[in-house]
Amino acid sequence: MVTEHHAVSAEGSPLRMLDVKKSFPAPGNAAIRNLALDTTSLSVAAGEFISIIGPSGCGKSTFLRALNRMHELNPEARMEGEIRLFGEDVYSRNVEAVVVRRRIGMVFQKSNPFPTMSIAENVTVGLRLNGVRNRKRLAERTEQSLRMAALWDEVKDRLNDPAISLSGGQQQRLCIARALAVEPEVLLMDEPASALDPLATAKIEDLIVQLKKDYTIVIVTHNMQQAARASDFTAFFYLGELVEFGPTAKIFTNPSQKRTEDYVTGRFG
Repeated sequence: MVTEHHAVSAEGSPLRMLDVKKSFPAPGNAAIRNLALDTTSLSVAAGEFISIIGPSGCGKSTFLRALNRMHELNPEARMEGEIRLFGEDVYSRNVEAVVVRRRIGMVFQKSNPFPTMSIAENVTVGLRLNGVRNRKRLAERTEQSLRMAALWDEVKDRLNDPAISLSGGQQQRLCIARALAVEPEVLLMDEPASALDPLATAKIEDLIVQLKKDYTIVIVTHNMQQAARASDFTAFFYLGELVEFGPTAKIFTNPSQKRTEDYVTGRFG
């Protein structure tokens, strides 16, 4: 099934996927390819918060990684179709993957601060890799990003401490601050709270709700309550197929597809 959600206006559509497929070679037989993501088309409007739901192995993370070319880190992966960011094909040979990943930031399931760097250095590492050397600018972005990640008040007096001295929830917010520091246009999150305790999870959820005022956010989550509470739209994936995509309230209360209804009501998954 090809499902497409059209943005409210053309100018407010930062992300558009058209007929995207993604495959990997079958174990033990490279001549056979397993389709991890079937023909998928959708558009995401600026400022929307999209939740991606579905059972394990259904293609959620595969979909997310296709958006900013993260799957290219696996040389055996193959992607077909188009992904456009404000009209520009992010897979064009003229577009560098590192530029795409700066414009479409990503936060992973497990917090991954750089252990040999301080809290402040973790925030600004992307800026410094992009050639920013002005100390005032780096200091400003450190504070701004940590404030946006709701972490500034907790770490402002220990910016030179090792990042790994932070708690798990703080480390994940630090990784969000790191992604925000380079000023992306879209923010992807792959189950950012799944490894955290309930209190840290609540802080991450509150943070995401605040961030959607300024960013387009696409998040993979197994937490159905989280998706229902916070997202504007929800996409349900099953066996690599985008089964249904629509307003979150409709997906959870009146889905169009039987498989969606069965999943959100707990009949499988």
